[in-house]
Amino acid sequence: MRFEFNIDPVEQARPRATRMGKGIRLYDPKKVNAFKRQLGMLARQQMLDRGLEPFDGPLEVCMEFYRPVQASISKKERARRLSGVHRPTVKPDLSNYIKALEDGLNGILWVDDNLIVSLEAKKFYAERPHLIVEIKRPTCS
Repeated sequence: MRFEFNIDPVEQARPRATRMGKGIRLYDPKKVNAFKRQLGMLARQQMLDRGLEPFDGPLEVCMEFYRPVQASISKKERARRLSGVHRPTVKPDLSNYIKALEDGLNGILWVDDNLIVSLEAKKFYAERPHLIVEIKRPTCS
């Protein structure tokens, strides 16, 4: 099952903390929180449109993160990046993109991200930033 989300990828940032009486409450920064909320709304709509419930059981997931090309580069370099010859090797880290996406889709595309038994993730440049998530059942045990 393939899902495409027209949203800029956002990396999971370190949680922020605030004092709550004698305890401490941890929370996501505003940018991450807004991303997870928006991604959740887009995913819920696609699941509703397809008449699906969150996937349960072992899952193989492929994630593709398409980030914008920087504006301050030459036309030649821009073309290289958009063609896939030059892939993003800059921050944010792929692992931080993955974490934000997994958390944002918990309870929506899958019951919990602990169900993911195999994961493939890739970063690309694109004119239009977006995310693609493919979910399959494992074919071998």
